[in-house]
Amino acid sequence: MKFVTKRIHAFLDYPVAIALMGLPFLLSLGDSSPLALQLSVATGVAAFILTVLTDHHLGLYPLISYNGHLIVDFLVGVVFVVAPFIFAFEGIDAIYYWVNGAAVLTVVSLHKPEPVAS
Repeated sequence: MKFVTKRIHAFLDYPVAIALMGLPFLLSLGDSSPLALQLSVATGVAAFILTVLTDHHLGLYPLISYNGHLIVDFLVGVVFVVAPFIFAFEGIDAIYYWVNGAAVLTVVSLHKPEPVAS
């Protein structure tokens, strides 16, 4: 049951990027490591730029294919899931990354393929 269309995904991208930049401050991330805050903010900035450069209706400069965008999203999800183990994040820092990683991987896995033009 894949229902996340390119259009739905595009509408999610900007709010998610902004949340990745702002939520670490609201949640006071960084208790177990300052990197817990910095990684999310840097990923949010990168996600915003990726969205601006993606070939979908909300991309401003469509330089990156939508499939390329999905590959980057998948890699971010994997990094977020393993980051707490690699960087020894604990408590809210670890939970934040596990939840966000699982959410990203879920959205990517529910992506509805675009119809092939003939």
